[in-house]
Amino acid sequence: MAMRSVLVVLVVLVLLSYVPPVRSGPNIYIARIFASCWRLKGSCKTRCDSKEVYHILCNTANLCCIEKKHLPILVGK
Repeated sequence: MAMRSVLVVLVVLVLLSYVPPVRSGPNIYIARIFASCWRLKGSCKTRCDSKEVYHILCNTANLCCIEKKHLPILVGK
């Protein structure tokens, strides 16, 4: 019983250590999630398009550009 579990653990570790070669870059869905902001409705860019508005910062170099219809409602105006 113990020998079988050790063998299973070794097989799992070998399979987890294998990294397949990347030919076309990251998955499009994963890239879209990491490049998005504000509840996945905005996108991180250096400049916003004419239809988009800057809302928050993604990081030190990128802005979170959101369409006006997806902006949060301002309270207290």
